[in-house]
Formats: sequence, structure tokens, C-alpha cells
Amino acid sequence: MPAVDVSSVPVVSGKETAQAVAVLEDLIKNLNISTSADEVHAATGNLATYFSGPIPEQTLPLKAVEVFQKQLNNKKDATARERACEAIRAIASHQTIAPGVEPHLVSLLGPVLAASGDKMTAVQKAAQSAALAIVQAINANAVKAVVPVILNSLQNAQKWQEKMCALDCLNCLVESAPAQLSFRVPDLIPAVSEAMWDTKADIKKAAYSTMEKVCGLIVNKDIERFIPELIKCIAKPENVPETVHLLGATTFVSDVTGPTLAIMVPLLDRGLVERETAIKRKSAVIVDNMCKLVEDPQIVAPFLPKLMPRLEKNYETLADPEAREKTKQALDTLIRVGDVKDGKIPEISTAGDVETVAAILKDILSPKYKAQIEKSEAIINYVGAIAGQLVDEKDAEVTSWTQNALPYITAIIGEEEAKAIAETLRKRASPGAAEEDAVLSDEEEGEDLCNCTFSLAYGAKILLNQTSLRLKRGQRYGLLGPNGTGKTTLMRAINNEQLEGFPKKDEVKTVYVEHDLDAADTEQTVIGWTMKKLRDVGIDIPQSDVEAKLEEFGFLREQFENPITSLSGGWKMKLALARAVFENPDILLLDEPTNHLDVKNVAWLENYLCNSPCTSIIVSHDSKFLDNVIQHVVHYERFKLKRYRGNLSEFVKKVPSARSYYELSASDMEFKFPEPGFLEGVKTKAKAIIRVSNMSFQYPGTPKPQLTDITFQVSLGSRIAVIGPNGAGKSTLVNVLTGELIPTSGEVYQHENIRIAYIKQHAFAHIDNHLDKTPSEYIQWRFQTGEDRETMDRANKIVTEDDEKAMDKIYKIDGTLRRVIGIHARRKFKNSYEYECSFALGENVGMKSEKWTPMMSNDNAWIPRSEIIQSHAKMVAEVDQKEALASGQFRPLVRKEIEAHCANFGLDAELVSHSRMRGLSGGQRVKVVLAACSWQRPHVIVLDEPTNYLDRDSLGAL
Repeated sequence: MPAVDVSSVPVVSGKETAQAVAVLEDLIKNLNISTSADEVHAATGNLATYFSGPIPEQTLPLKAVEVFQKQLNNKKDATARERACEAIRAIASHQTIAPGVEPHLVSLLGPVLAASGDKMTAVQKAAQSAALAIVQAINANAVKAVVPVILNSLQNAQKWQEKMCALDCLNCLVESAPAQLSFRVPDLIPAVSEAMWDTKADIKKAAYSTMEKVCGLIVNKDIERFIPELIKCIAKPENVPETVHLLGATTFVSDVTGPTLAIMVPLLDRGLVERETAIKRKSAVIVDNMCKLVEDPQIVAPFLPKLMPRLEKNYETLADPEAREKTKQALDTLIRVGDVKDGKIPEISTAGDVETVAAILKDILSPKYKAQIEKSEAIINYVGAIAGQLVDEKDAEVTSWTQNALPYITAIIGEEEAKAIAETLRKRASPGAAEEDAVLSDEEEGEDLCNCTFSLAYGAKILLNQTSLRLKRGQRYGLLGPNGTGKTTLMRAINNEQLEGFPKKDEVKTVYVEHDLDAADTEQTVIGWTMKKLRDVGIDIPQSDVEAKLEEFGFLREQFENPITSLSGGWKMKLALARAVFENPDILLLDEPTNHLDVKNVAWLENYLCNSPCTSIIVSHDSKFLDNVIQHVVHYERFKLKRYRGNLSEFVKKVPSARSYYELSASDMEFKFPEPGFLEGVKTKAKAIIRVSNMSFQYPGTPKPQLTDITFQVSLGSRIAVIGPNGAGKSTLVNVLTGELIPTSGEVYQHENIRIAYIKQHAFAHIDNHLDKTPSEYIQWRFQTGEDRETMDRANKIVTEDDEKAMDKIYKIDGTLRRVIGIHARRKFKNSYEYECSFALGENVGMKSEKWTPMMSNDNAWIPRSEIIQSHAKMVAEVDQKEALASGQFRPLVRKEIEAHCANFGLDAELVSHSRMRGLSGGQRVKVVLAACSWQRPHVIVLDEPTNYLDRDSLGAL
């Protein structure tokens, strides 16, 4: 753009104005009577120089516009039309244009474009040069002033040459004002698309080339490589299905803006009306994925009238329930992002419209400058276009407004007043200006450890998008958000140096304390593991110092040489924390630090963190602990991290929807356990179905029993809590009850038909070997034999030497000596059962030539439970288990049934059938384990610390 001369407006008398107009008329007359090229060149040069100096007042440019328009409309005189175009080109091309003249040139663009379709070739050429000169001369922020004029020519011109000239003007703007024109892409794409279907081949070709240039303004890494395909779709609609498939496999992580939607919506609009259900489904998925990344409802507002009716129709008419579900998801996302209330699409904001801003400027000027307003209509509209662009860009900076709008306001009212008027316009027209000036930045004292902006994805899932994180030294931050939002992923990414912009470990040292010690480490001793971990990170410190620190953390000397397996979950957590403290980190990353800790140890941890000089980021579902420890809440909100000052209770006051962190009853989620079915002989909910009598248990090689003389019973109505300090033997008791361990003495009775589901303290132990399966595949693997494969290796099912001796018992049946070699069925017998057994027949029993021969199945016989249980208890238990499963009503192991079952535990079908368990969060994995354990409709569910990884909503549901 030529340099703008900000000369003030001299006060002039009527006489001086009349003289200036007379000079202008002479200059134009000279141009019109010029015949040779040199004369024309000299005359246009004089005119351009005249308009580059100070303009006394608006009468002069208005007079010039009037004369040039008259000449351009003179149908009889082609020379007059040509000379007018040459004069306009010369003024627009001069190296300086007075700010009072530039807006008037824009008002001549329409007539000049019309002249580019003139029947005389000389006029055509002059008009094309003049049009391009005007477009190049304007302030880059004034594209709003010229784009509507150019698009009007492109869509409504009668002559094809005029359309070609309009396309050339757009190409010129792409080069001279790319950043500003990118905001107009939603207006440009429909108009240029129309030109791509023109009947004239030259227009088609030129429009295709312009479309490529316009789409080059779209900044979105996710769709960049698909833009050529998207343009082809506009020209050839038959390519739509293939392009939808291409885009369906894309992960969207970049912010989605108006230009991105402008190129995507034509494709999606067509995709949603394709005949194939698969294409309709995929189009809906793309709408869903893209709209999640829209920041502002106004971005999506112009496209809602196209997309919403299509999705609503598909939701009503699609036959495939899964495709309908996806369509519903896309519709819900669109309604949420577009802020649609009661089906009413919100109005598109007009804050940045030229008319809106021009009206505000007139309102500001009218008290003092009524006379100037009438003559300055063109300049006021031009300022409206510039300010409208700044409003669209959400640019409320004083310097931007001063640089761009001030020279033109000066042309209306002179320099003294212009600055105050420009500032008033900024405050009134720019929605964010007033707040931006008023908001005092939330600055804290203290050293910044990090202040960065980043995005984070896990596999194909966006977790955070262009969010900023700022951490101060010595502060304690609580990281809050539902399961699956990526809290652990964020901590791991910080620890593994995978976050863009986050300082590296040699600048800011981070240590991540996890809830589960690595399974590979569990064979080592407590002191051995700690020393090894410290050596691994290059810390060389005497063992005596380590031992002293461990004692400070509450460890006893006799625990140092014990294997890590002997530690309960709570002690393992303390050990991991002690190891982290030795590394002297700047930032301590704590993932569920209170898991497995008893009340006393939680109090110890609170005290430790509050007095520690290092910064900590804490993920926890323990609301009381968070309330006592944290100073800031960092909350996941729609792919952004938002920081709130104060502890959890302060945060809940500011964000009432987060109250489920406090009250489990506030949770909207619901879990449904399957109905267990009837247990034979159990008529009331109070009758014992498990009875433990005088039971004791001692691990081999330990000095004293872990459990002594325990007696209790479980009925169908029981809700039993097992409470005790870390290491008291809570998990051991549960393991004996479920048959994972055999009691050393005493008796554990279980009803013959009972089904028990057990979730271990380290819930992931169930699925650790199946992380590459989807939840659906895992459940199919676990139950494909009709039995639960996870329970096959329980201690109470493994046949020991003592069992084998007992099974050698000889029965006398029908005068023959027999041994039981198999138990096949069970039936009612009096108040108990009897079992169908197959036998081996004994010959010469007790002699050297003793021989046992298997008998035929028609020799099978029935033996009462009271007899057979003494010798074959484990075989009897196996038959009871099979009968119990059979009475649990058969469940088909098919995808639909599994998805419906998992839905009861808050897992959606997409996760169950299409996501590998490796990619699930801790909370989601626990839900998978819950769903798997309850697949066989158990009568008793045993949960060992189920709350460790569930978020507050899931806990409320449980």
C-alpha cells in the first residue's frame, strides 16, 4: 500500500475551495483533450500529484468522483471512459495517496469493474489496470470495503471479462492482505465455487486457480493435505464419498476457525445427504470431532442452518442404531458449541459489520461535526471497514487502532480532535476493549518455573488444545477433571519431556510419583530398590542417609531387608514418595498419592507437602486431602486448563458444577449391577451364603499369623466394610474369602451355587496381560469357555499332594471296589445334593499286582454330597461352580450384549469395541474390570480399594 500522508486538514474558505475545484476541472479537461500517449501520461501524472498533497476539504475528491463516474457511464464516448480509467489508475498507483482520497477510490471500484467488461478493448484494458491499482492501494485492514464489491461483480456480471477481472482482484488481495482476507474466506468460498461451475471454460479454470489461492489462506494443520481433494469435490461432487472416507481417519487437534469450516461444510453438507449410511455416519463423526475444537459459538453460527437440519433428519430416518447414535452425538456437540437454546439458532454477531461500526462513528461525531459527516460518508464507511476488521480479529490494542484508523478520522476533523475520537471508537466498537483495560492481570509474587502453551493428544484423542500452563515455585496445584480427560497423561508428558515449551529437566527438575510400583521391581528388598532407583537417576548417596530418611518416613529397621511384596499398598506409596524426595525436585508430580494410605499416613502426607519448599502438582480424588493441601486448582475445561486461586472449597464456590468433588450424591452417573438370580435354599436376604469360622492364616516364612481366629458371615443383604491400618491384613482376609489363599486353620463355607466377583487392590492386575485387546475382546477371552479364566488359578482350585492322597479313597459299590476318577453332574437329594461319578475298577486291591481299570459310563453311580466331599472337595466345588454359572442364565458373548453390559458402568460403545485398553485412563480401566467381574451376574462382589482410580462421579455412581 502507498505511504499515507497524515497531513492535517487546513481550514479553508469558500473562495479557496472554488479555486481548487477550478484547478481540478482544468486538469481533467487537459486529460480529456490529450491525444498522444505522452500527453495522456503527463496529464494523468499531474492529476495524481495534485491528489497526493494536502486536500483542503472533502469537496475536491467528491467532485473528482462525480466527474469520473459521469465519464465511465458515458455510453457514447469510449475515449472519455478510457481516460477516466487511466486517471483513476494513476491516482491509485501514486506513491503517496492522501487519506482523504483513498476511501473515494474504493467508491469507484464498482463502476471500474463494470468497465472491464466494455465492448471496446482499450477501455477493458484500462479498466482492468485501474481495478487492480485500487485493490493494491487500499489499507490492508480495509478488505471489508472492497470484497463485497468484487463478489457482487463475480456473481452478477453479465460479461465474462468482468468476472475474470474480479477473480484477478481477489488473487491480488491474497498477496497484498493475506492475514485480513483469511477472515473473509467463509464469504469467498461460496462465490468462487459458483464461478467454478460457470459455462465458460476460461472462467472455470481461473476460478479453480483462485480457489486454490484462497484455500491457501486456511491455517489448519489437520486438513492442509486434504485441501486439493476438498477443492476437487466442489468441482466434481461424485468425489464426496471418497473424500469423506479420507477425512474420517483424521485426528483433529488444531483450533477450528471460520475458514476451516468454510471449506469443510460444503463437503459435509453433501456427505450427510449421500445414499450410503456409512458416509452419513462418517460425515457426522467429522462434524462431531471438528466442532469440539471450536472456541467461539460465533464461528459455527453461520453454518448451523446448513448442518443442523441435515443431522436432525438423519437422526430421525437412519435405520442403523449405531449410525443414529453417532448422528445424535454430532447434533449434541453442534447444539452445545453453537449455544443453541430450545432449537433456536443464535443470531450472528454484527459487531464487526461495516454498517455497525460506521453508525457508532457517526454517533460519536454528530454532536460537534454534523456538517463534516454529510461530506465524509465514504471515509466514515472506510473507517468502519478497518475497525470492523480489527473487531473480527479481536484486536483491542490501542496501537493497532491508532495506526489504522487515525489518519482517516484526521481527514474528516483535523488532528487535534482525531486521537480522542479514535480512542472512543475503539472502546465502543471493540467488545473486548473495555474489559481488557479494566482487568488487572492476575499476577502473583514468586519465580516462574514454567509459562508455556501446548497441545496434548493421546492416540487419536485430543486431551488439551493450545492451552497455557503457568507454575510458580513453592505453590501446590490440584489437577482436576473427570476420568479420561488426561490428567495422568499430562503428568507423564511433563515428566518425559514431551510437552512443547515446558522447560527441560536440566532447568526444572520434575519427579513423578506413581500409584503402582513396577511389577518388575517387586522382588527387590526395600532398601535395595531405593538405592537402585537413586543410582538410575545419577544420585550417589550413602546407604546410612537413605536409611535415616526412611526411618523419618516411618519405616522400621526390620522392614529394610524385606521384599517389596511384603509391603502393603500404603507402605509402597510411602516408599515411592521417599525415593522422590531424595532427588530434590523443583516440581513433584503426585498421581493419587493418598491411594492405599490410612488416615494417619494421609495426615502425615498433608503435613509433609504443606511444609515442603518444592512445587507440587497433585491428582487426587480425595476431596478432604485436596482441601487441606492445594493453593490453586487447575481444571480441565473443554480441552483447556483453567486456573482458579484457592483450595477445593473456593473452587466449588466459583464452579458449582464441580460439586461432585465434594458430595458423592451430586454425581449424575449411575452404575447398574446385573441381577444375580435365585440361590437354591436361600429364601431370605439374611441367610448366610458365606460363613467363616475360627479362621487363621499365616504367610509361609513369616514369624506370626496375619489373621487369627476370625469368624463372620455374609448374606445377600450384607454391605460389609473391612477397615484397618496399612499392613493389618485387610487384603489377606479378602483373598482367603475368595479362595485366592487357603486358610491355615478354621473353615470357610460357601453356598454350593454362589458366584463371587473379586476386584483386587491393584485392579490392573486383572488386565495387565491384555492391554492390546479392546475391553470387548478381553471379556470374550475371559469367559469364552463358559467359566471365568481369571479364577482358574485360584489356590482353592489347585489340586495338592494332600488332595491326591484323599482322592485315592476306595468306595464299595455293588460289591466292587472303586475309585472316583471324575464327577459329571449333580441333582437334588433330600436336603442336599448327590453327584454322578465315573470310576476306575480295582483288581487284586492291596496286593502287589493291584490294578485299576477305567469303567464304562453306564457303570456311573450317584454318591451323596456328605460322602464325596470328604475325598473330592475340589472336584465337587468345580461341578458346583458350573451349575452356578448355568443357573446364572446364559449370556451370549457377542459385541452388542457386551456393549450393553459395559454401558451400565459408564463405558460407551466406542471405548468398549474400538479402543485398546492400553489407551484407557486408570479410572476407565477400573470400570472395565468392574464390568468384566460382574459379567456372570455374581451374588457377592468383593472390592479391594475400588476408589483408588475412580473419579468423583464414578464413586458417586458406585
